[in-house]
Amino acid sequence: MSTASTAKTAEITSQTKRTACLVLADGSIFYGVGFGATGEAQAELCFNTAMTGYQEIMTDPSYAGQIVTFTFPHIGNTGVTPEDDETTDPVAAGMVVKWNPTESSNWRATEELTEWLKRRGRVGIGGIDTRRLTRAIRQQGAPHVAMVHDPDGNFDIQKLVEKARAFQGLEGLDLAKDVTCAQSYNWNEMRWAWPEGYTPQTAPKHKVVAVDYGAKRNILRCLASAGCDVTVLPASATAEDILAQNPDGLFLSNGPGDPAATGEYAVPMIKQILDTSDIPVFGICLGHQMLALALGAKTIKMNHGHHGANHPVKDLDTGKVEITSMNHGFAVDSQTLPDNVVETHVSLFDGSNCGLRMKDRPVFSVQYHPEASPGPMDSYYLFERFVEAMK
Repeated sequence: MSTASTAKTAEITSQTKRTACLVLADGSIFYGVGFGATGEAQAELCFNTAMTGYQEIMTDPSYAGQIVTFTFPHIGNTGVTPEDDETTDPVAAGMVVKWNPTESSNWRATEELTEWLKRRGRVGIGGIDTRRLTRAIRQQGAPHVAMVHDPDGNFDIQKLVEKARAFQGLEGLDLAKDVTCAQSYNWNEMRWAWPEGYTPQTAPKHKVVAVDYGAKRNILRCLASAGCDVTVLPASATAEDILAQNPDGLFLSNGPGDPAATGEYAVPMIKQILDTSDIPVFGICLGHQMLALALGAKTIKMNHGHHGANHPVKDLDTGKVEITSMNHGFAVDSQTLPDNVVETHVSLFDGSNCGLRMKDRPVFSVQYHPEASPGPMDSYYLFERFVEAMK
């Protein structure tokens, strides 16, 4: 960061009443200007490097238990619209930005970001040196934090430090059960397209059961656009529940938390499906990790995870490099993959596993989000591969 930029951020904070603060478990304190809802939040702190999509990020169920630091400074400039929600309500616990959210300037906007956050009960803090904060996260790992927005500027720092240290963290935590659907439902809405917007799939060719560990709507839209009749089942669905639908394929969705914890009930289901049927299986993000665990691999907690829309991933089968969107704090340990499983994709940032497939069956998964279109269409072929396998 340049000296001028640092001075500008400091000047904004010094000339404006401090109405929010962010406290790390190690005692570090960041003062700023609060926006959105008033109140407190305790969570793991991560950073996201995407230049767009703040609304989709805040409503992505995979961010449960986390506060997001946005490295891109211009947040709020496109406003918000219900069409861009990935789930009904924001799931991320709060947001940290460099500059206070700007007024919206986009024809699709129906509401300002600050009002949307306030109405949805999510705390935000601006005027923060996000570059310094991001460096701290990269060097020390994702910290546990407490954040508070108080219009009167009254902060009990010692108590906030204690709350940050008391946060249990995401290891060993099953959050999928908190964000999954309460009951099954059908999905037929396809991807957004000009000028119609979202349109329904009226001639599906393949019956797909999607297990919802925290599914993003755009994933379901991609399945529908690829010609699938999608039935969404809760995370607790059994193999019997799934096979009763007589599906042509099984999809395992993204989601939050520790995959080993969710795997306590998800892994036995997946194993039973693999043992008793030959239907194609496709997993994304947490679904990728669930499949890996069911096949005998292990998962590990990452230092600060991957969060952004600019992550290069190499397809080891073709040599192609895809620009992908990622959001995960755990990863599959590629060294533990069994002999009948092939590693198909790796991150070019750190070499971590980003994909796998079985050698002898149409069962595959990826760690990244092919529906998020940062490439913009680099990874859509995965949905087409799933459909081809069902044929």
